[in-house]
Amino acid sequence: MPTITVLPHPEYCPQGATLHAPTGTSLCEALLDNDIEIEHACEMSCACTTCHVIVRQGFESLNEATEEEEDMLDKAWGLEPQSRLSCQARLGTRDVTVEIPRYSINHARERH
Repeated sequence: MPTITVLPHPEYCPQGATLHAPTGTSLCEALLDNDIEIEHACEMSCACTTCHVIVRQGFESLNEATEEEEDMLDKAWGLEPQSRLSCQARLGTRDVTVEIPRYSINHARERH
C-alpha cells in the first residue's frame, strides 16, 4: 500500500501528514478518508480545479492525466508541471508526496 506524504498547509493540514491508501485510490479520496478536507466543488467529476495538488515526488507512479484533466488544469491557480487534479490522480504502487496549493480559484467555500 503506497504512502502519501502531505506537506504542511496552513488550513487543511498544518502539521503535514503521512497516510496510506490502496493502489487505484484517487488522491482526493485518500485525503478525504484521512480527514484532510481538501476542496472538491464538483464532487470529483473533473469539472473544476478546487482539488488541484502539486505532486512533489512520485509523479510518474500516478496514472496518466487525460486530455480532459489537462484542459481543466489550465485553469488552476499556481499550475506547475507536476500539477494534477487530486480527484483524477490515482495511486500506483510507489509512494507520493503532495502539496496542496495555498489558494484555489474558488471564491466561496462550503464545508463538506
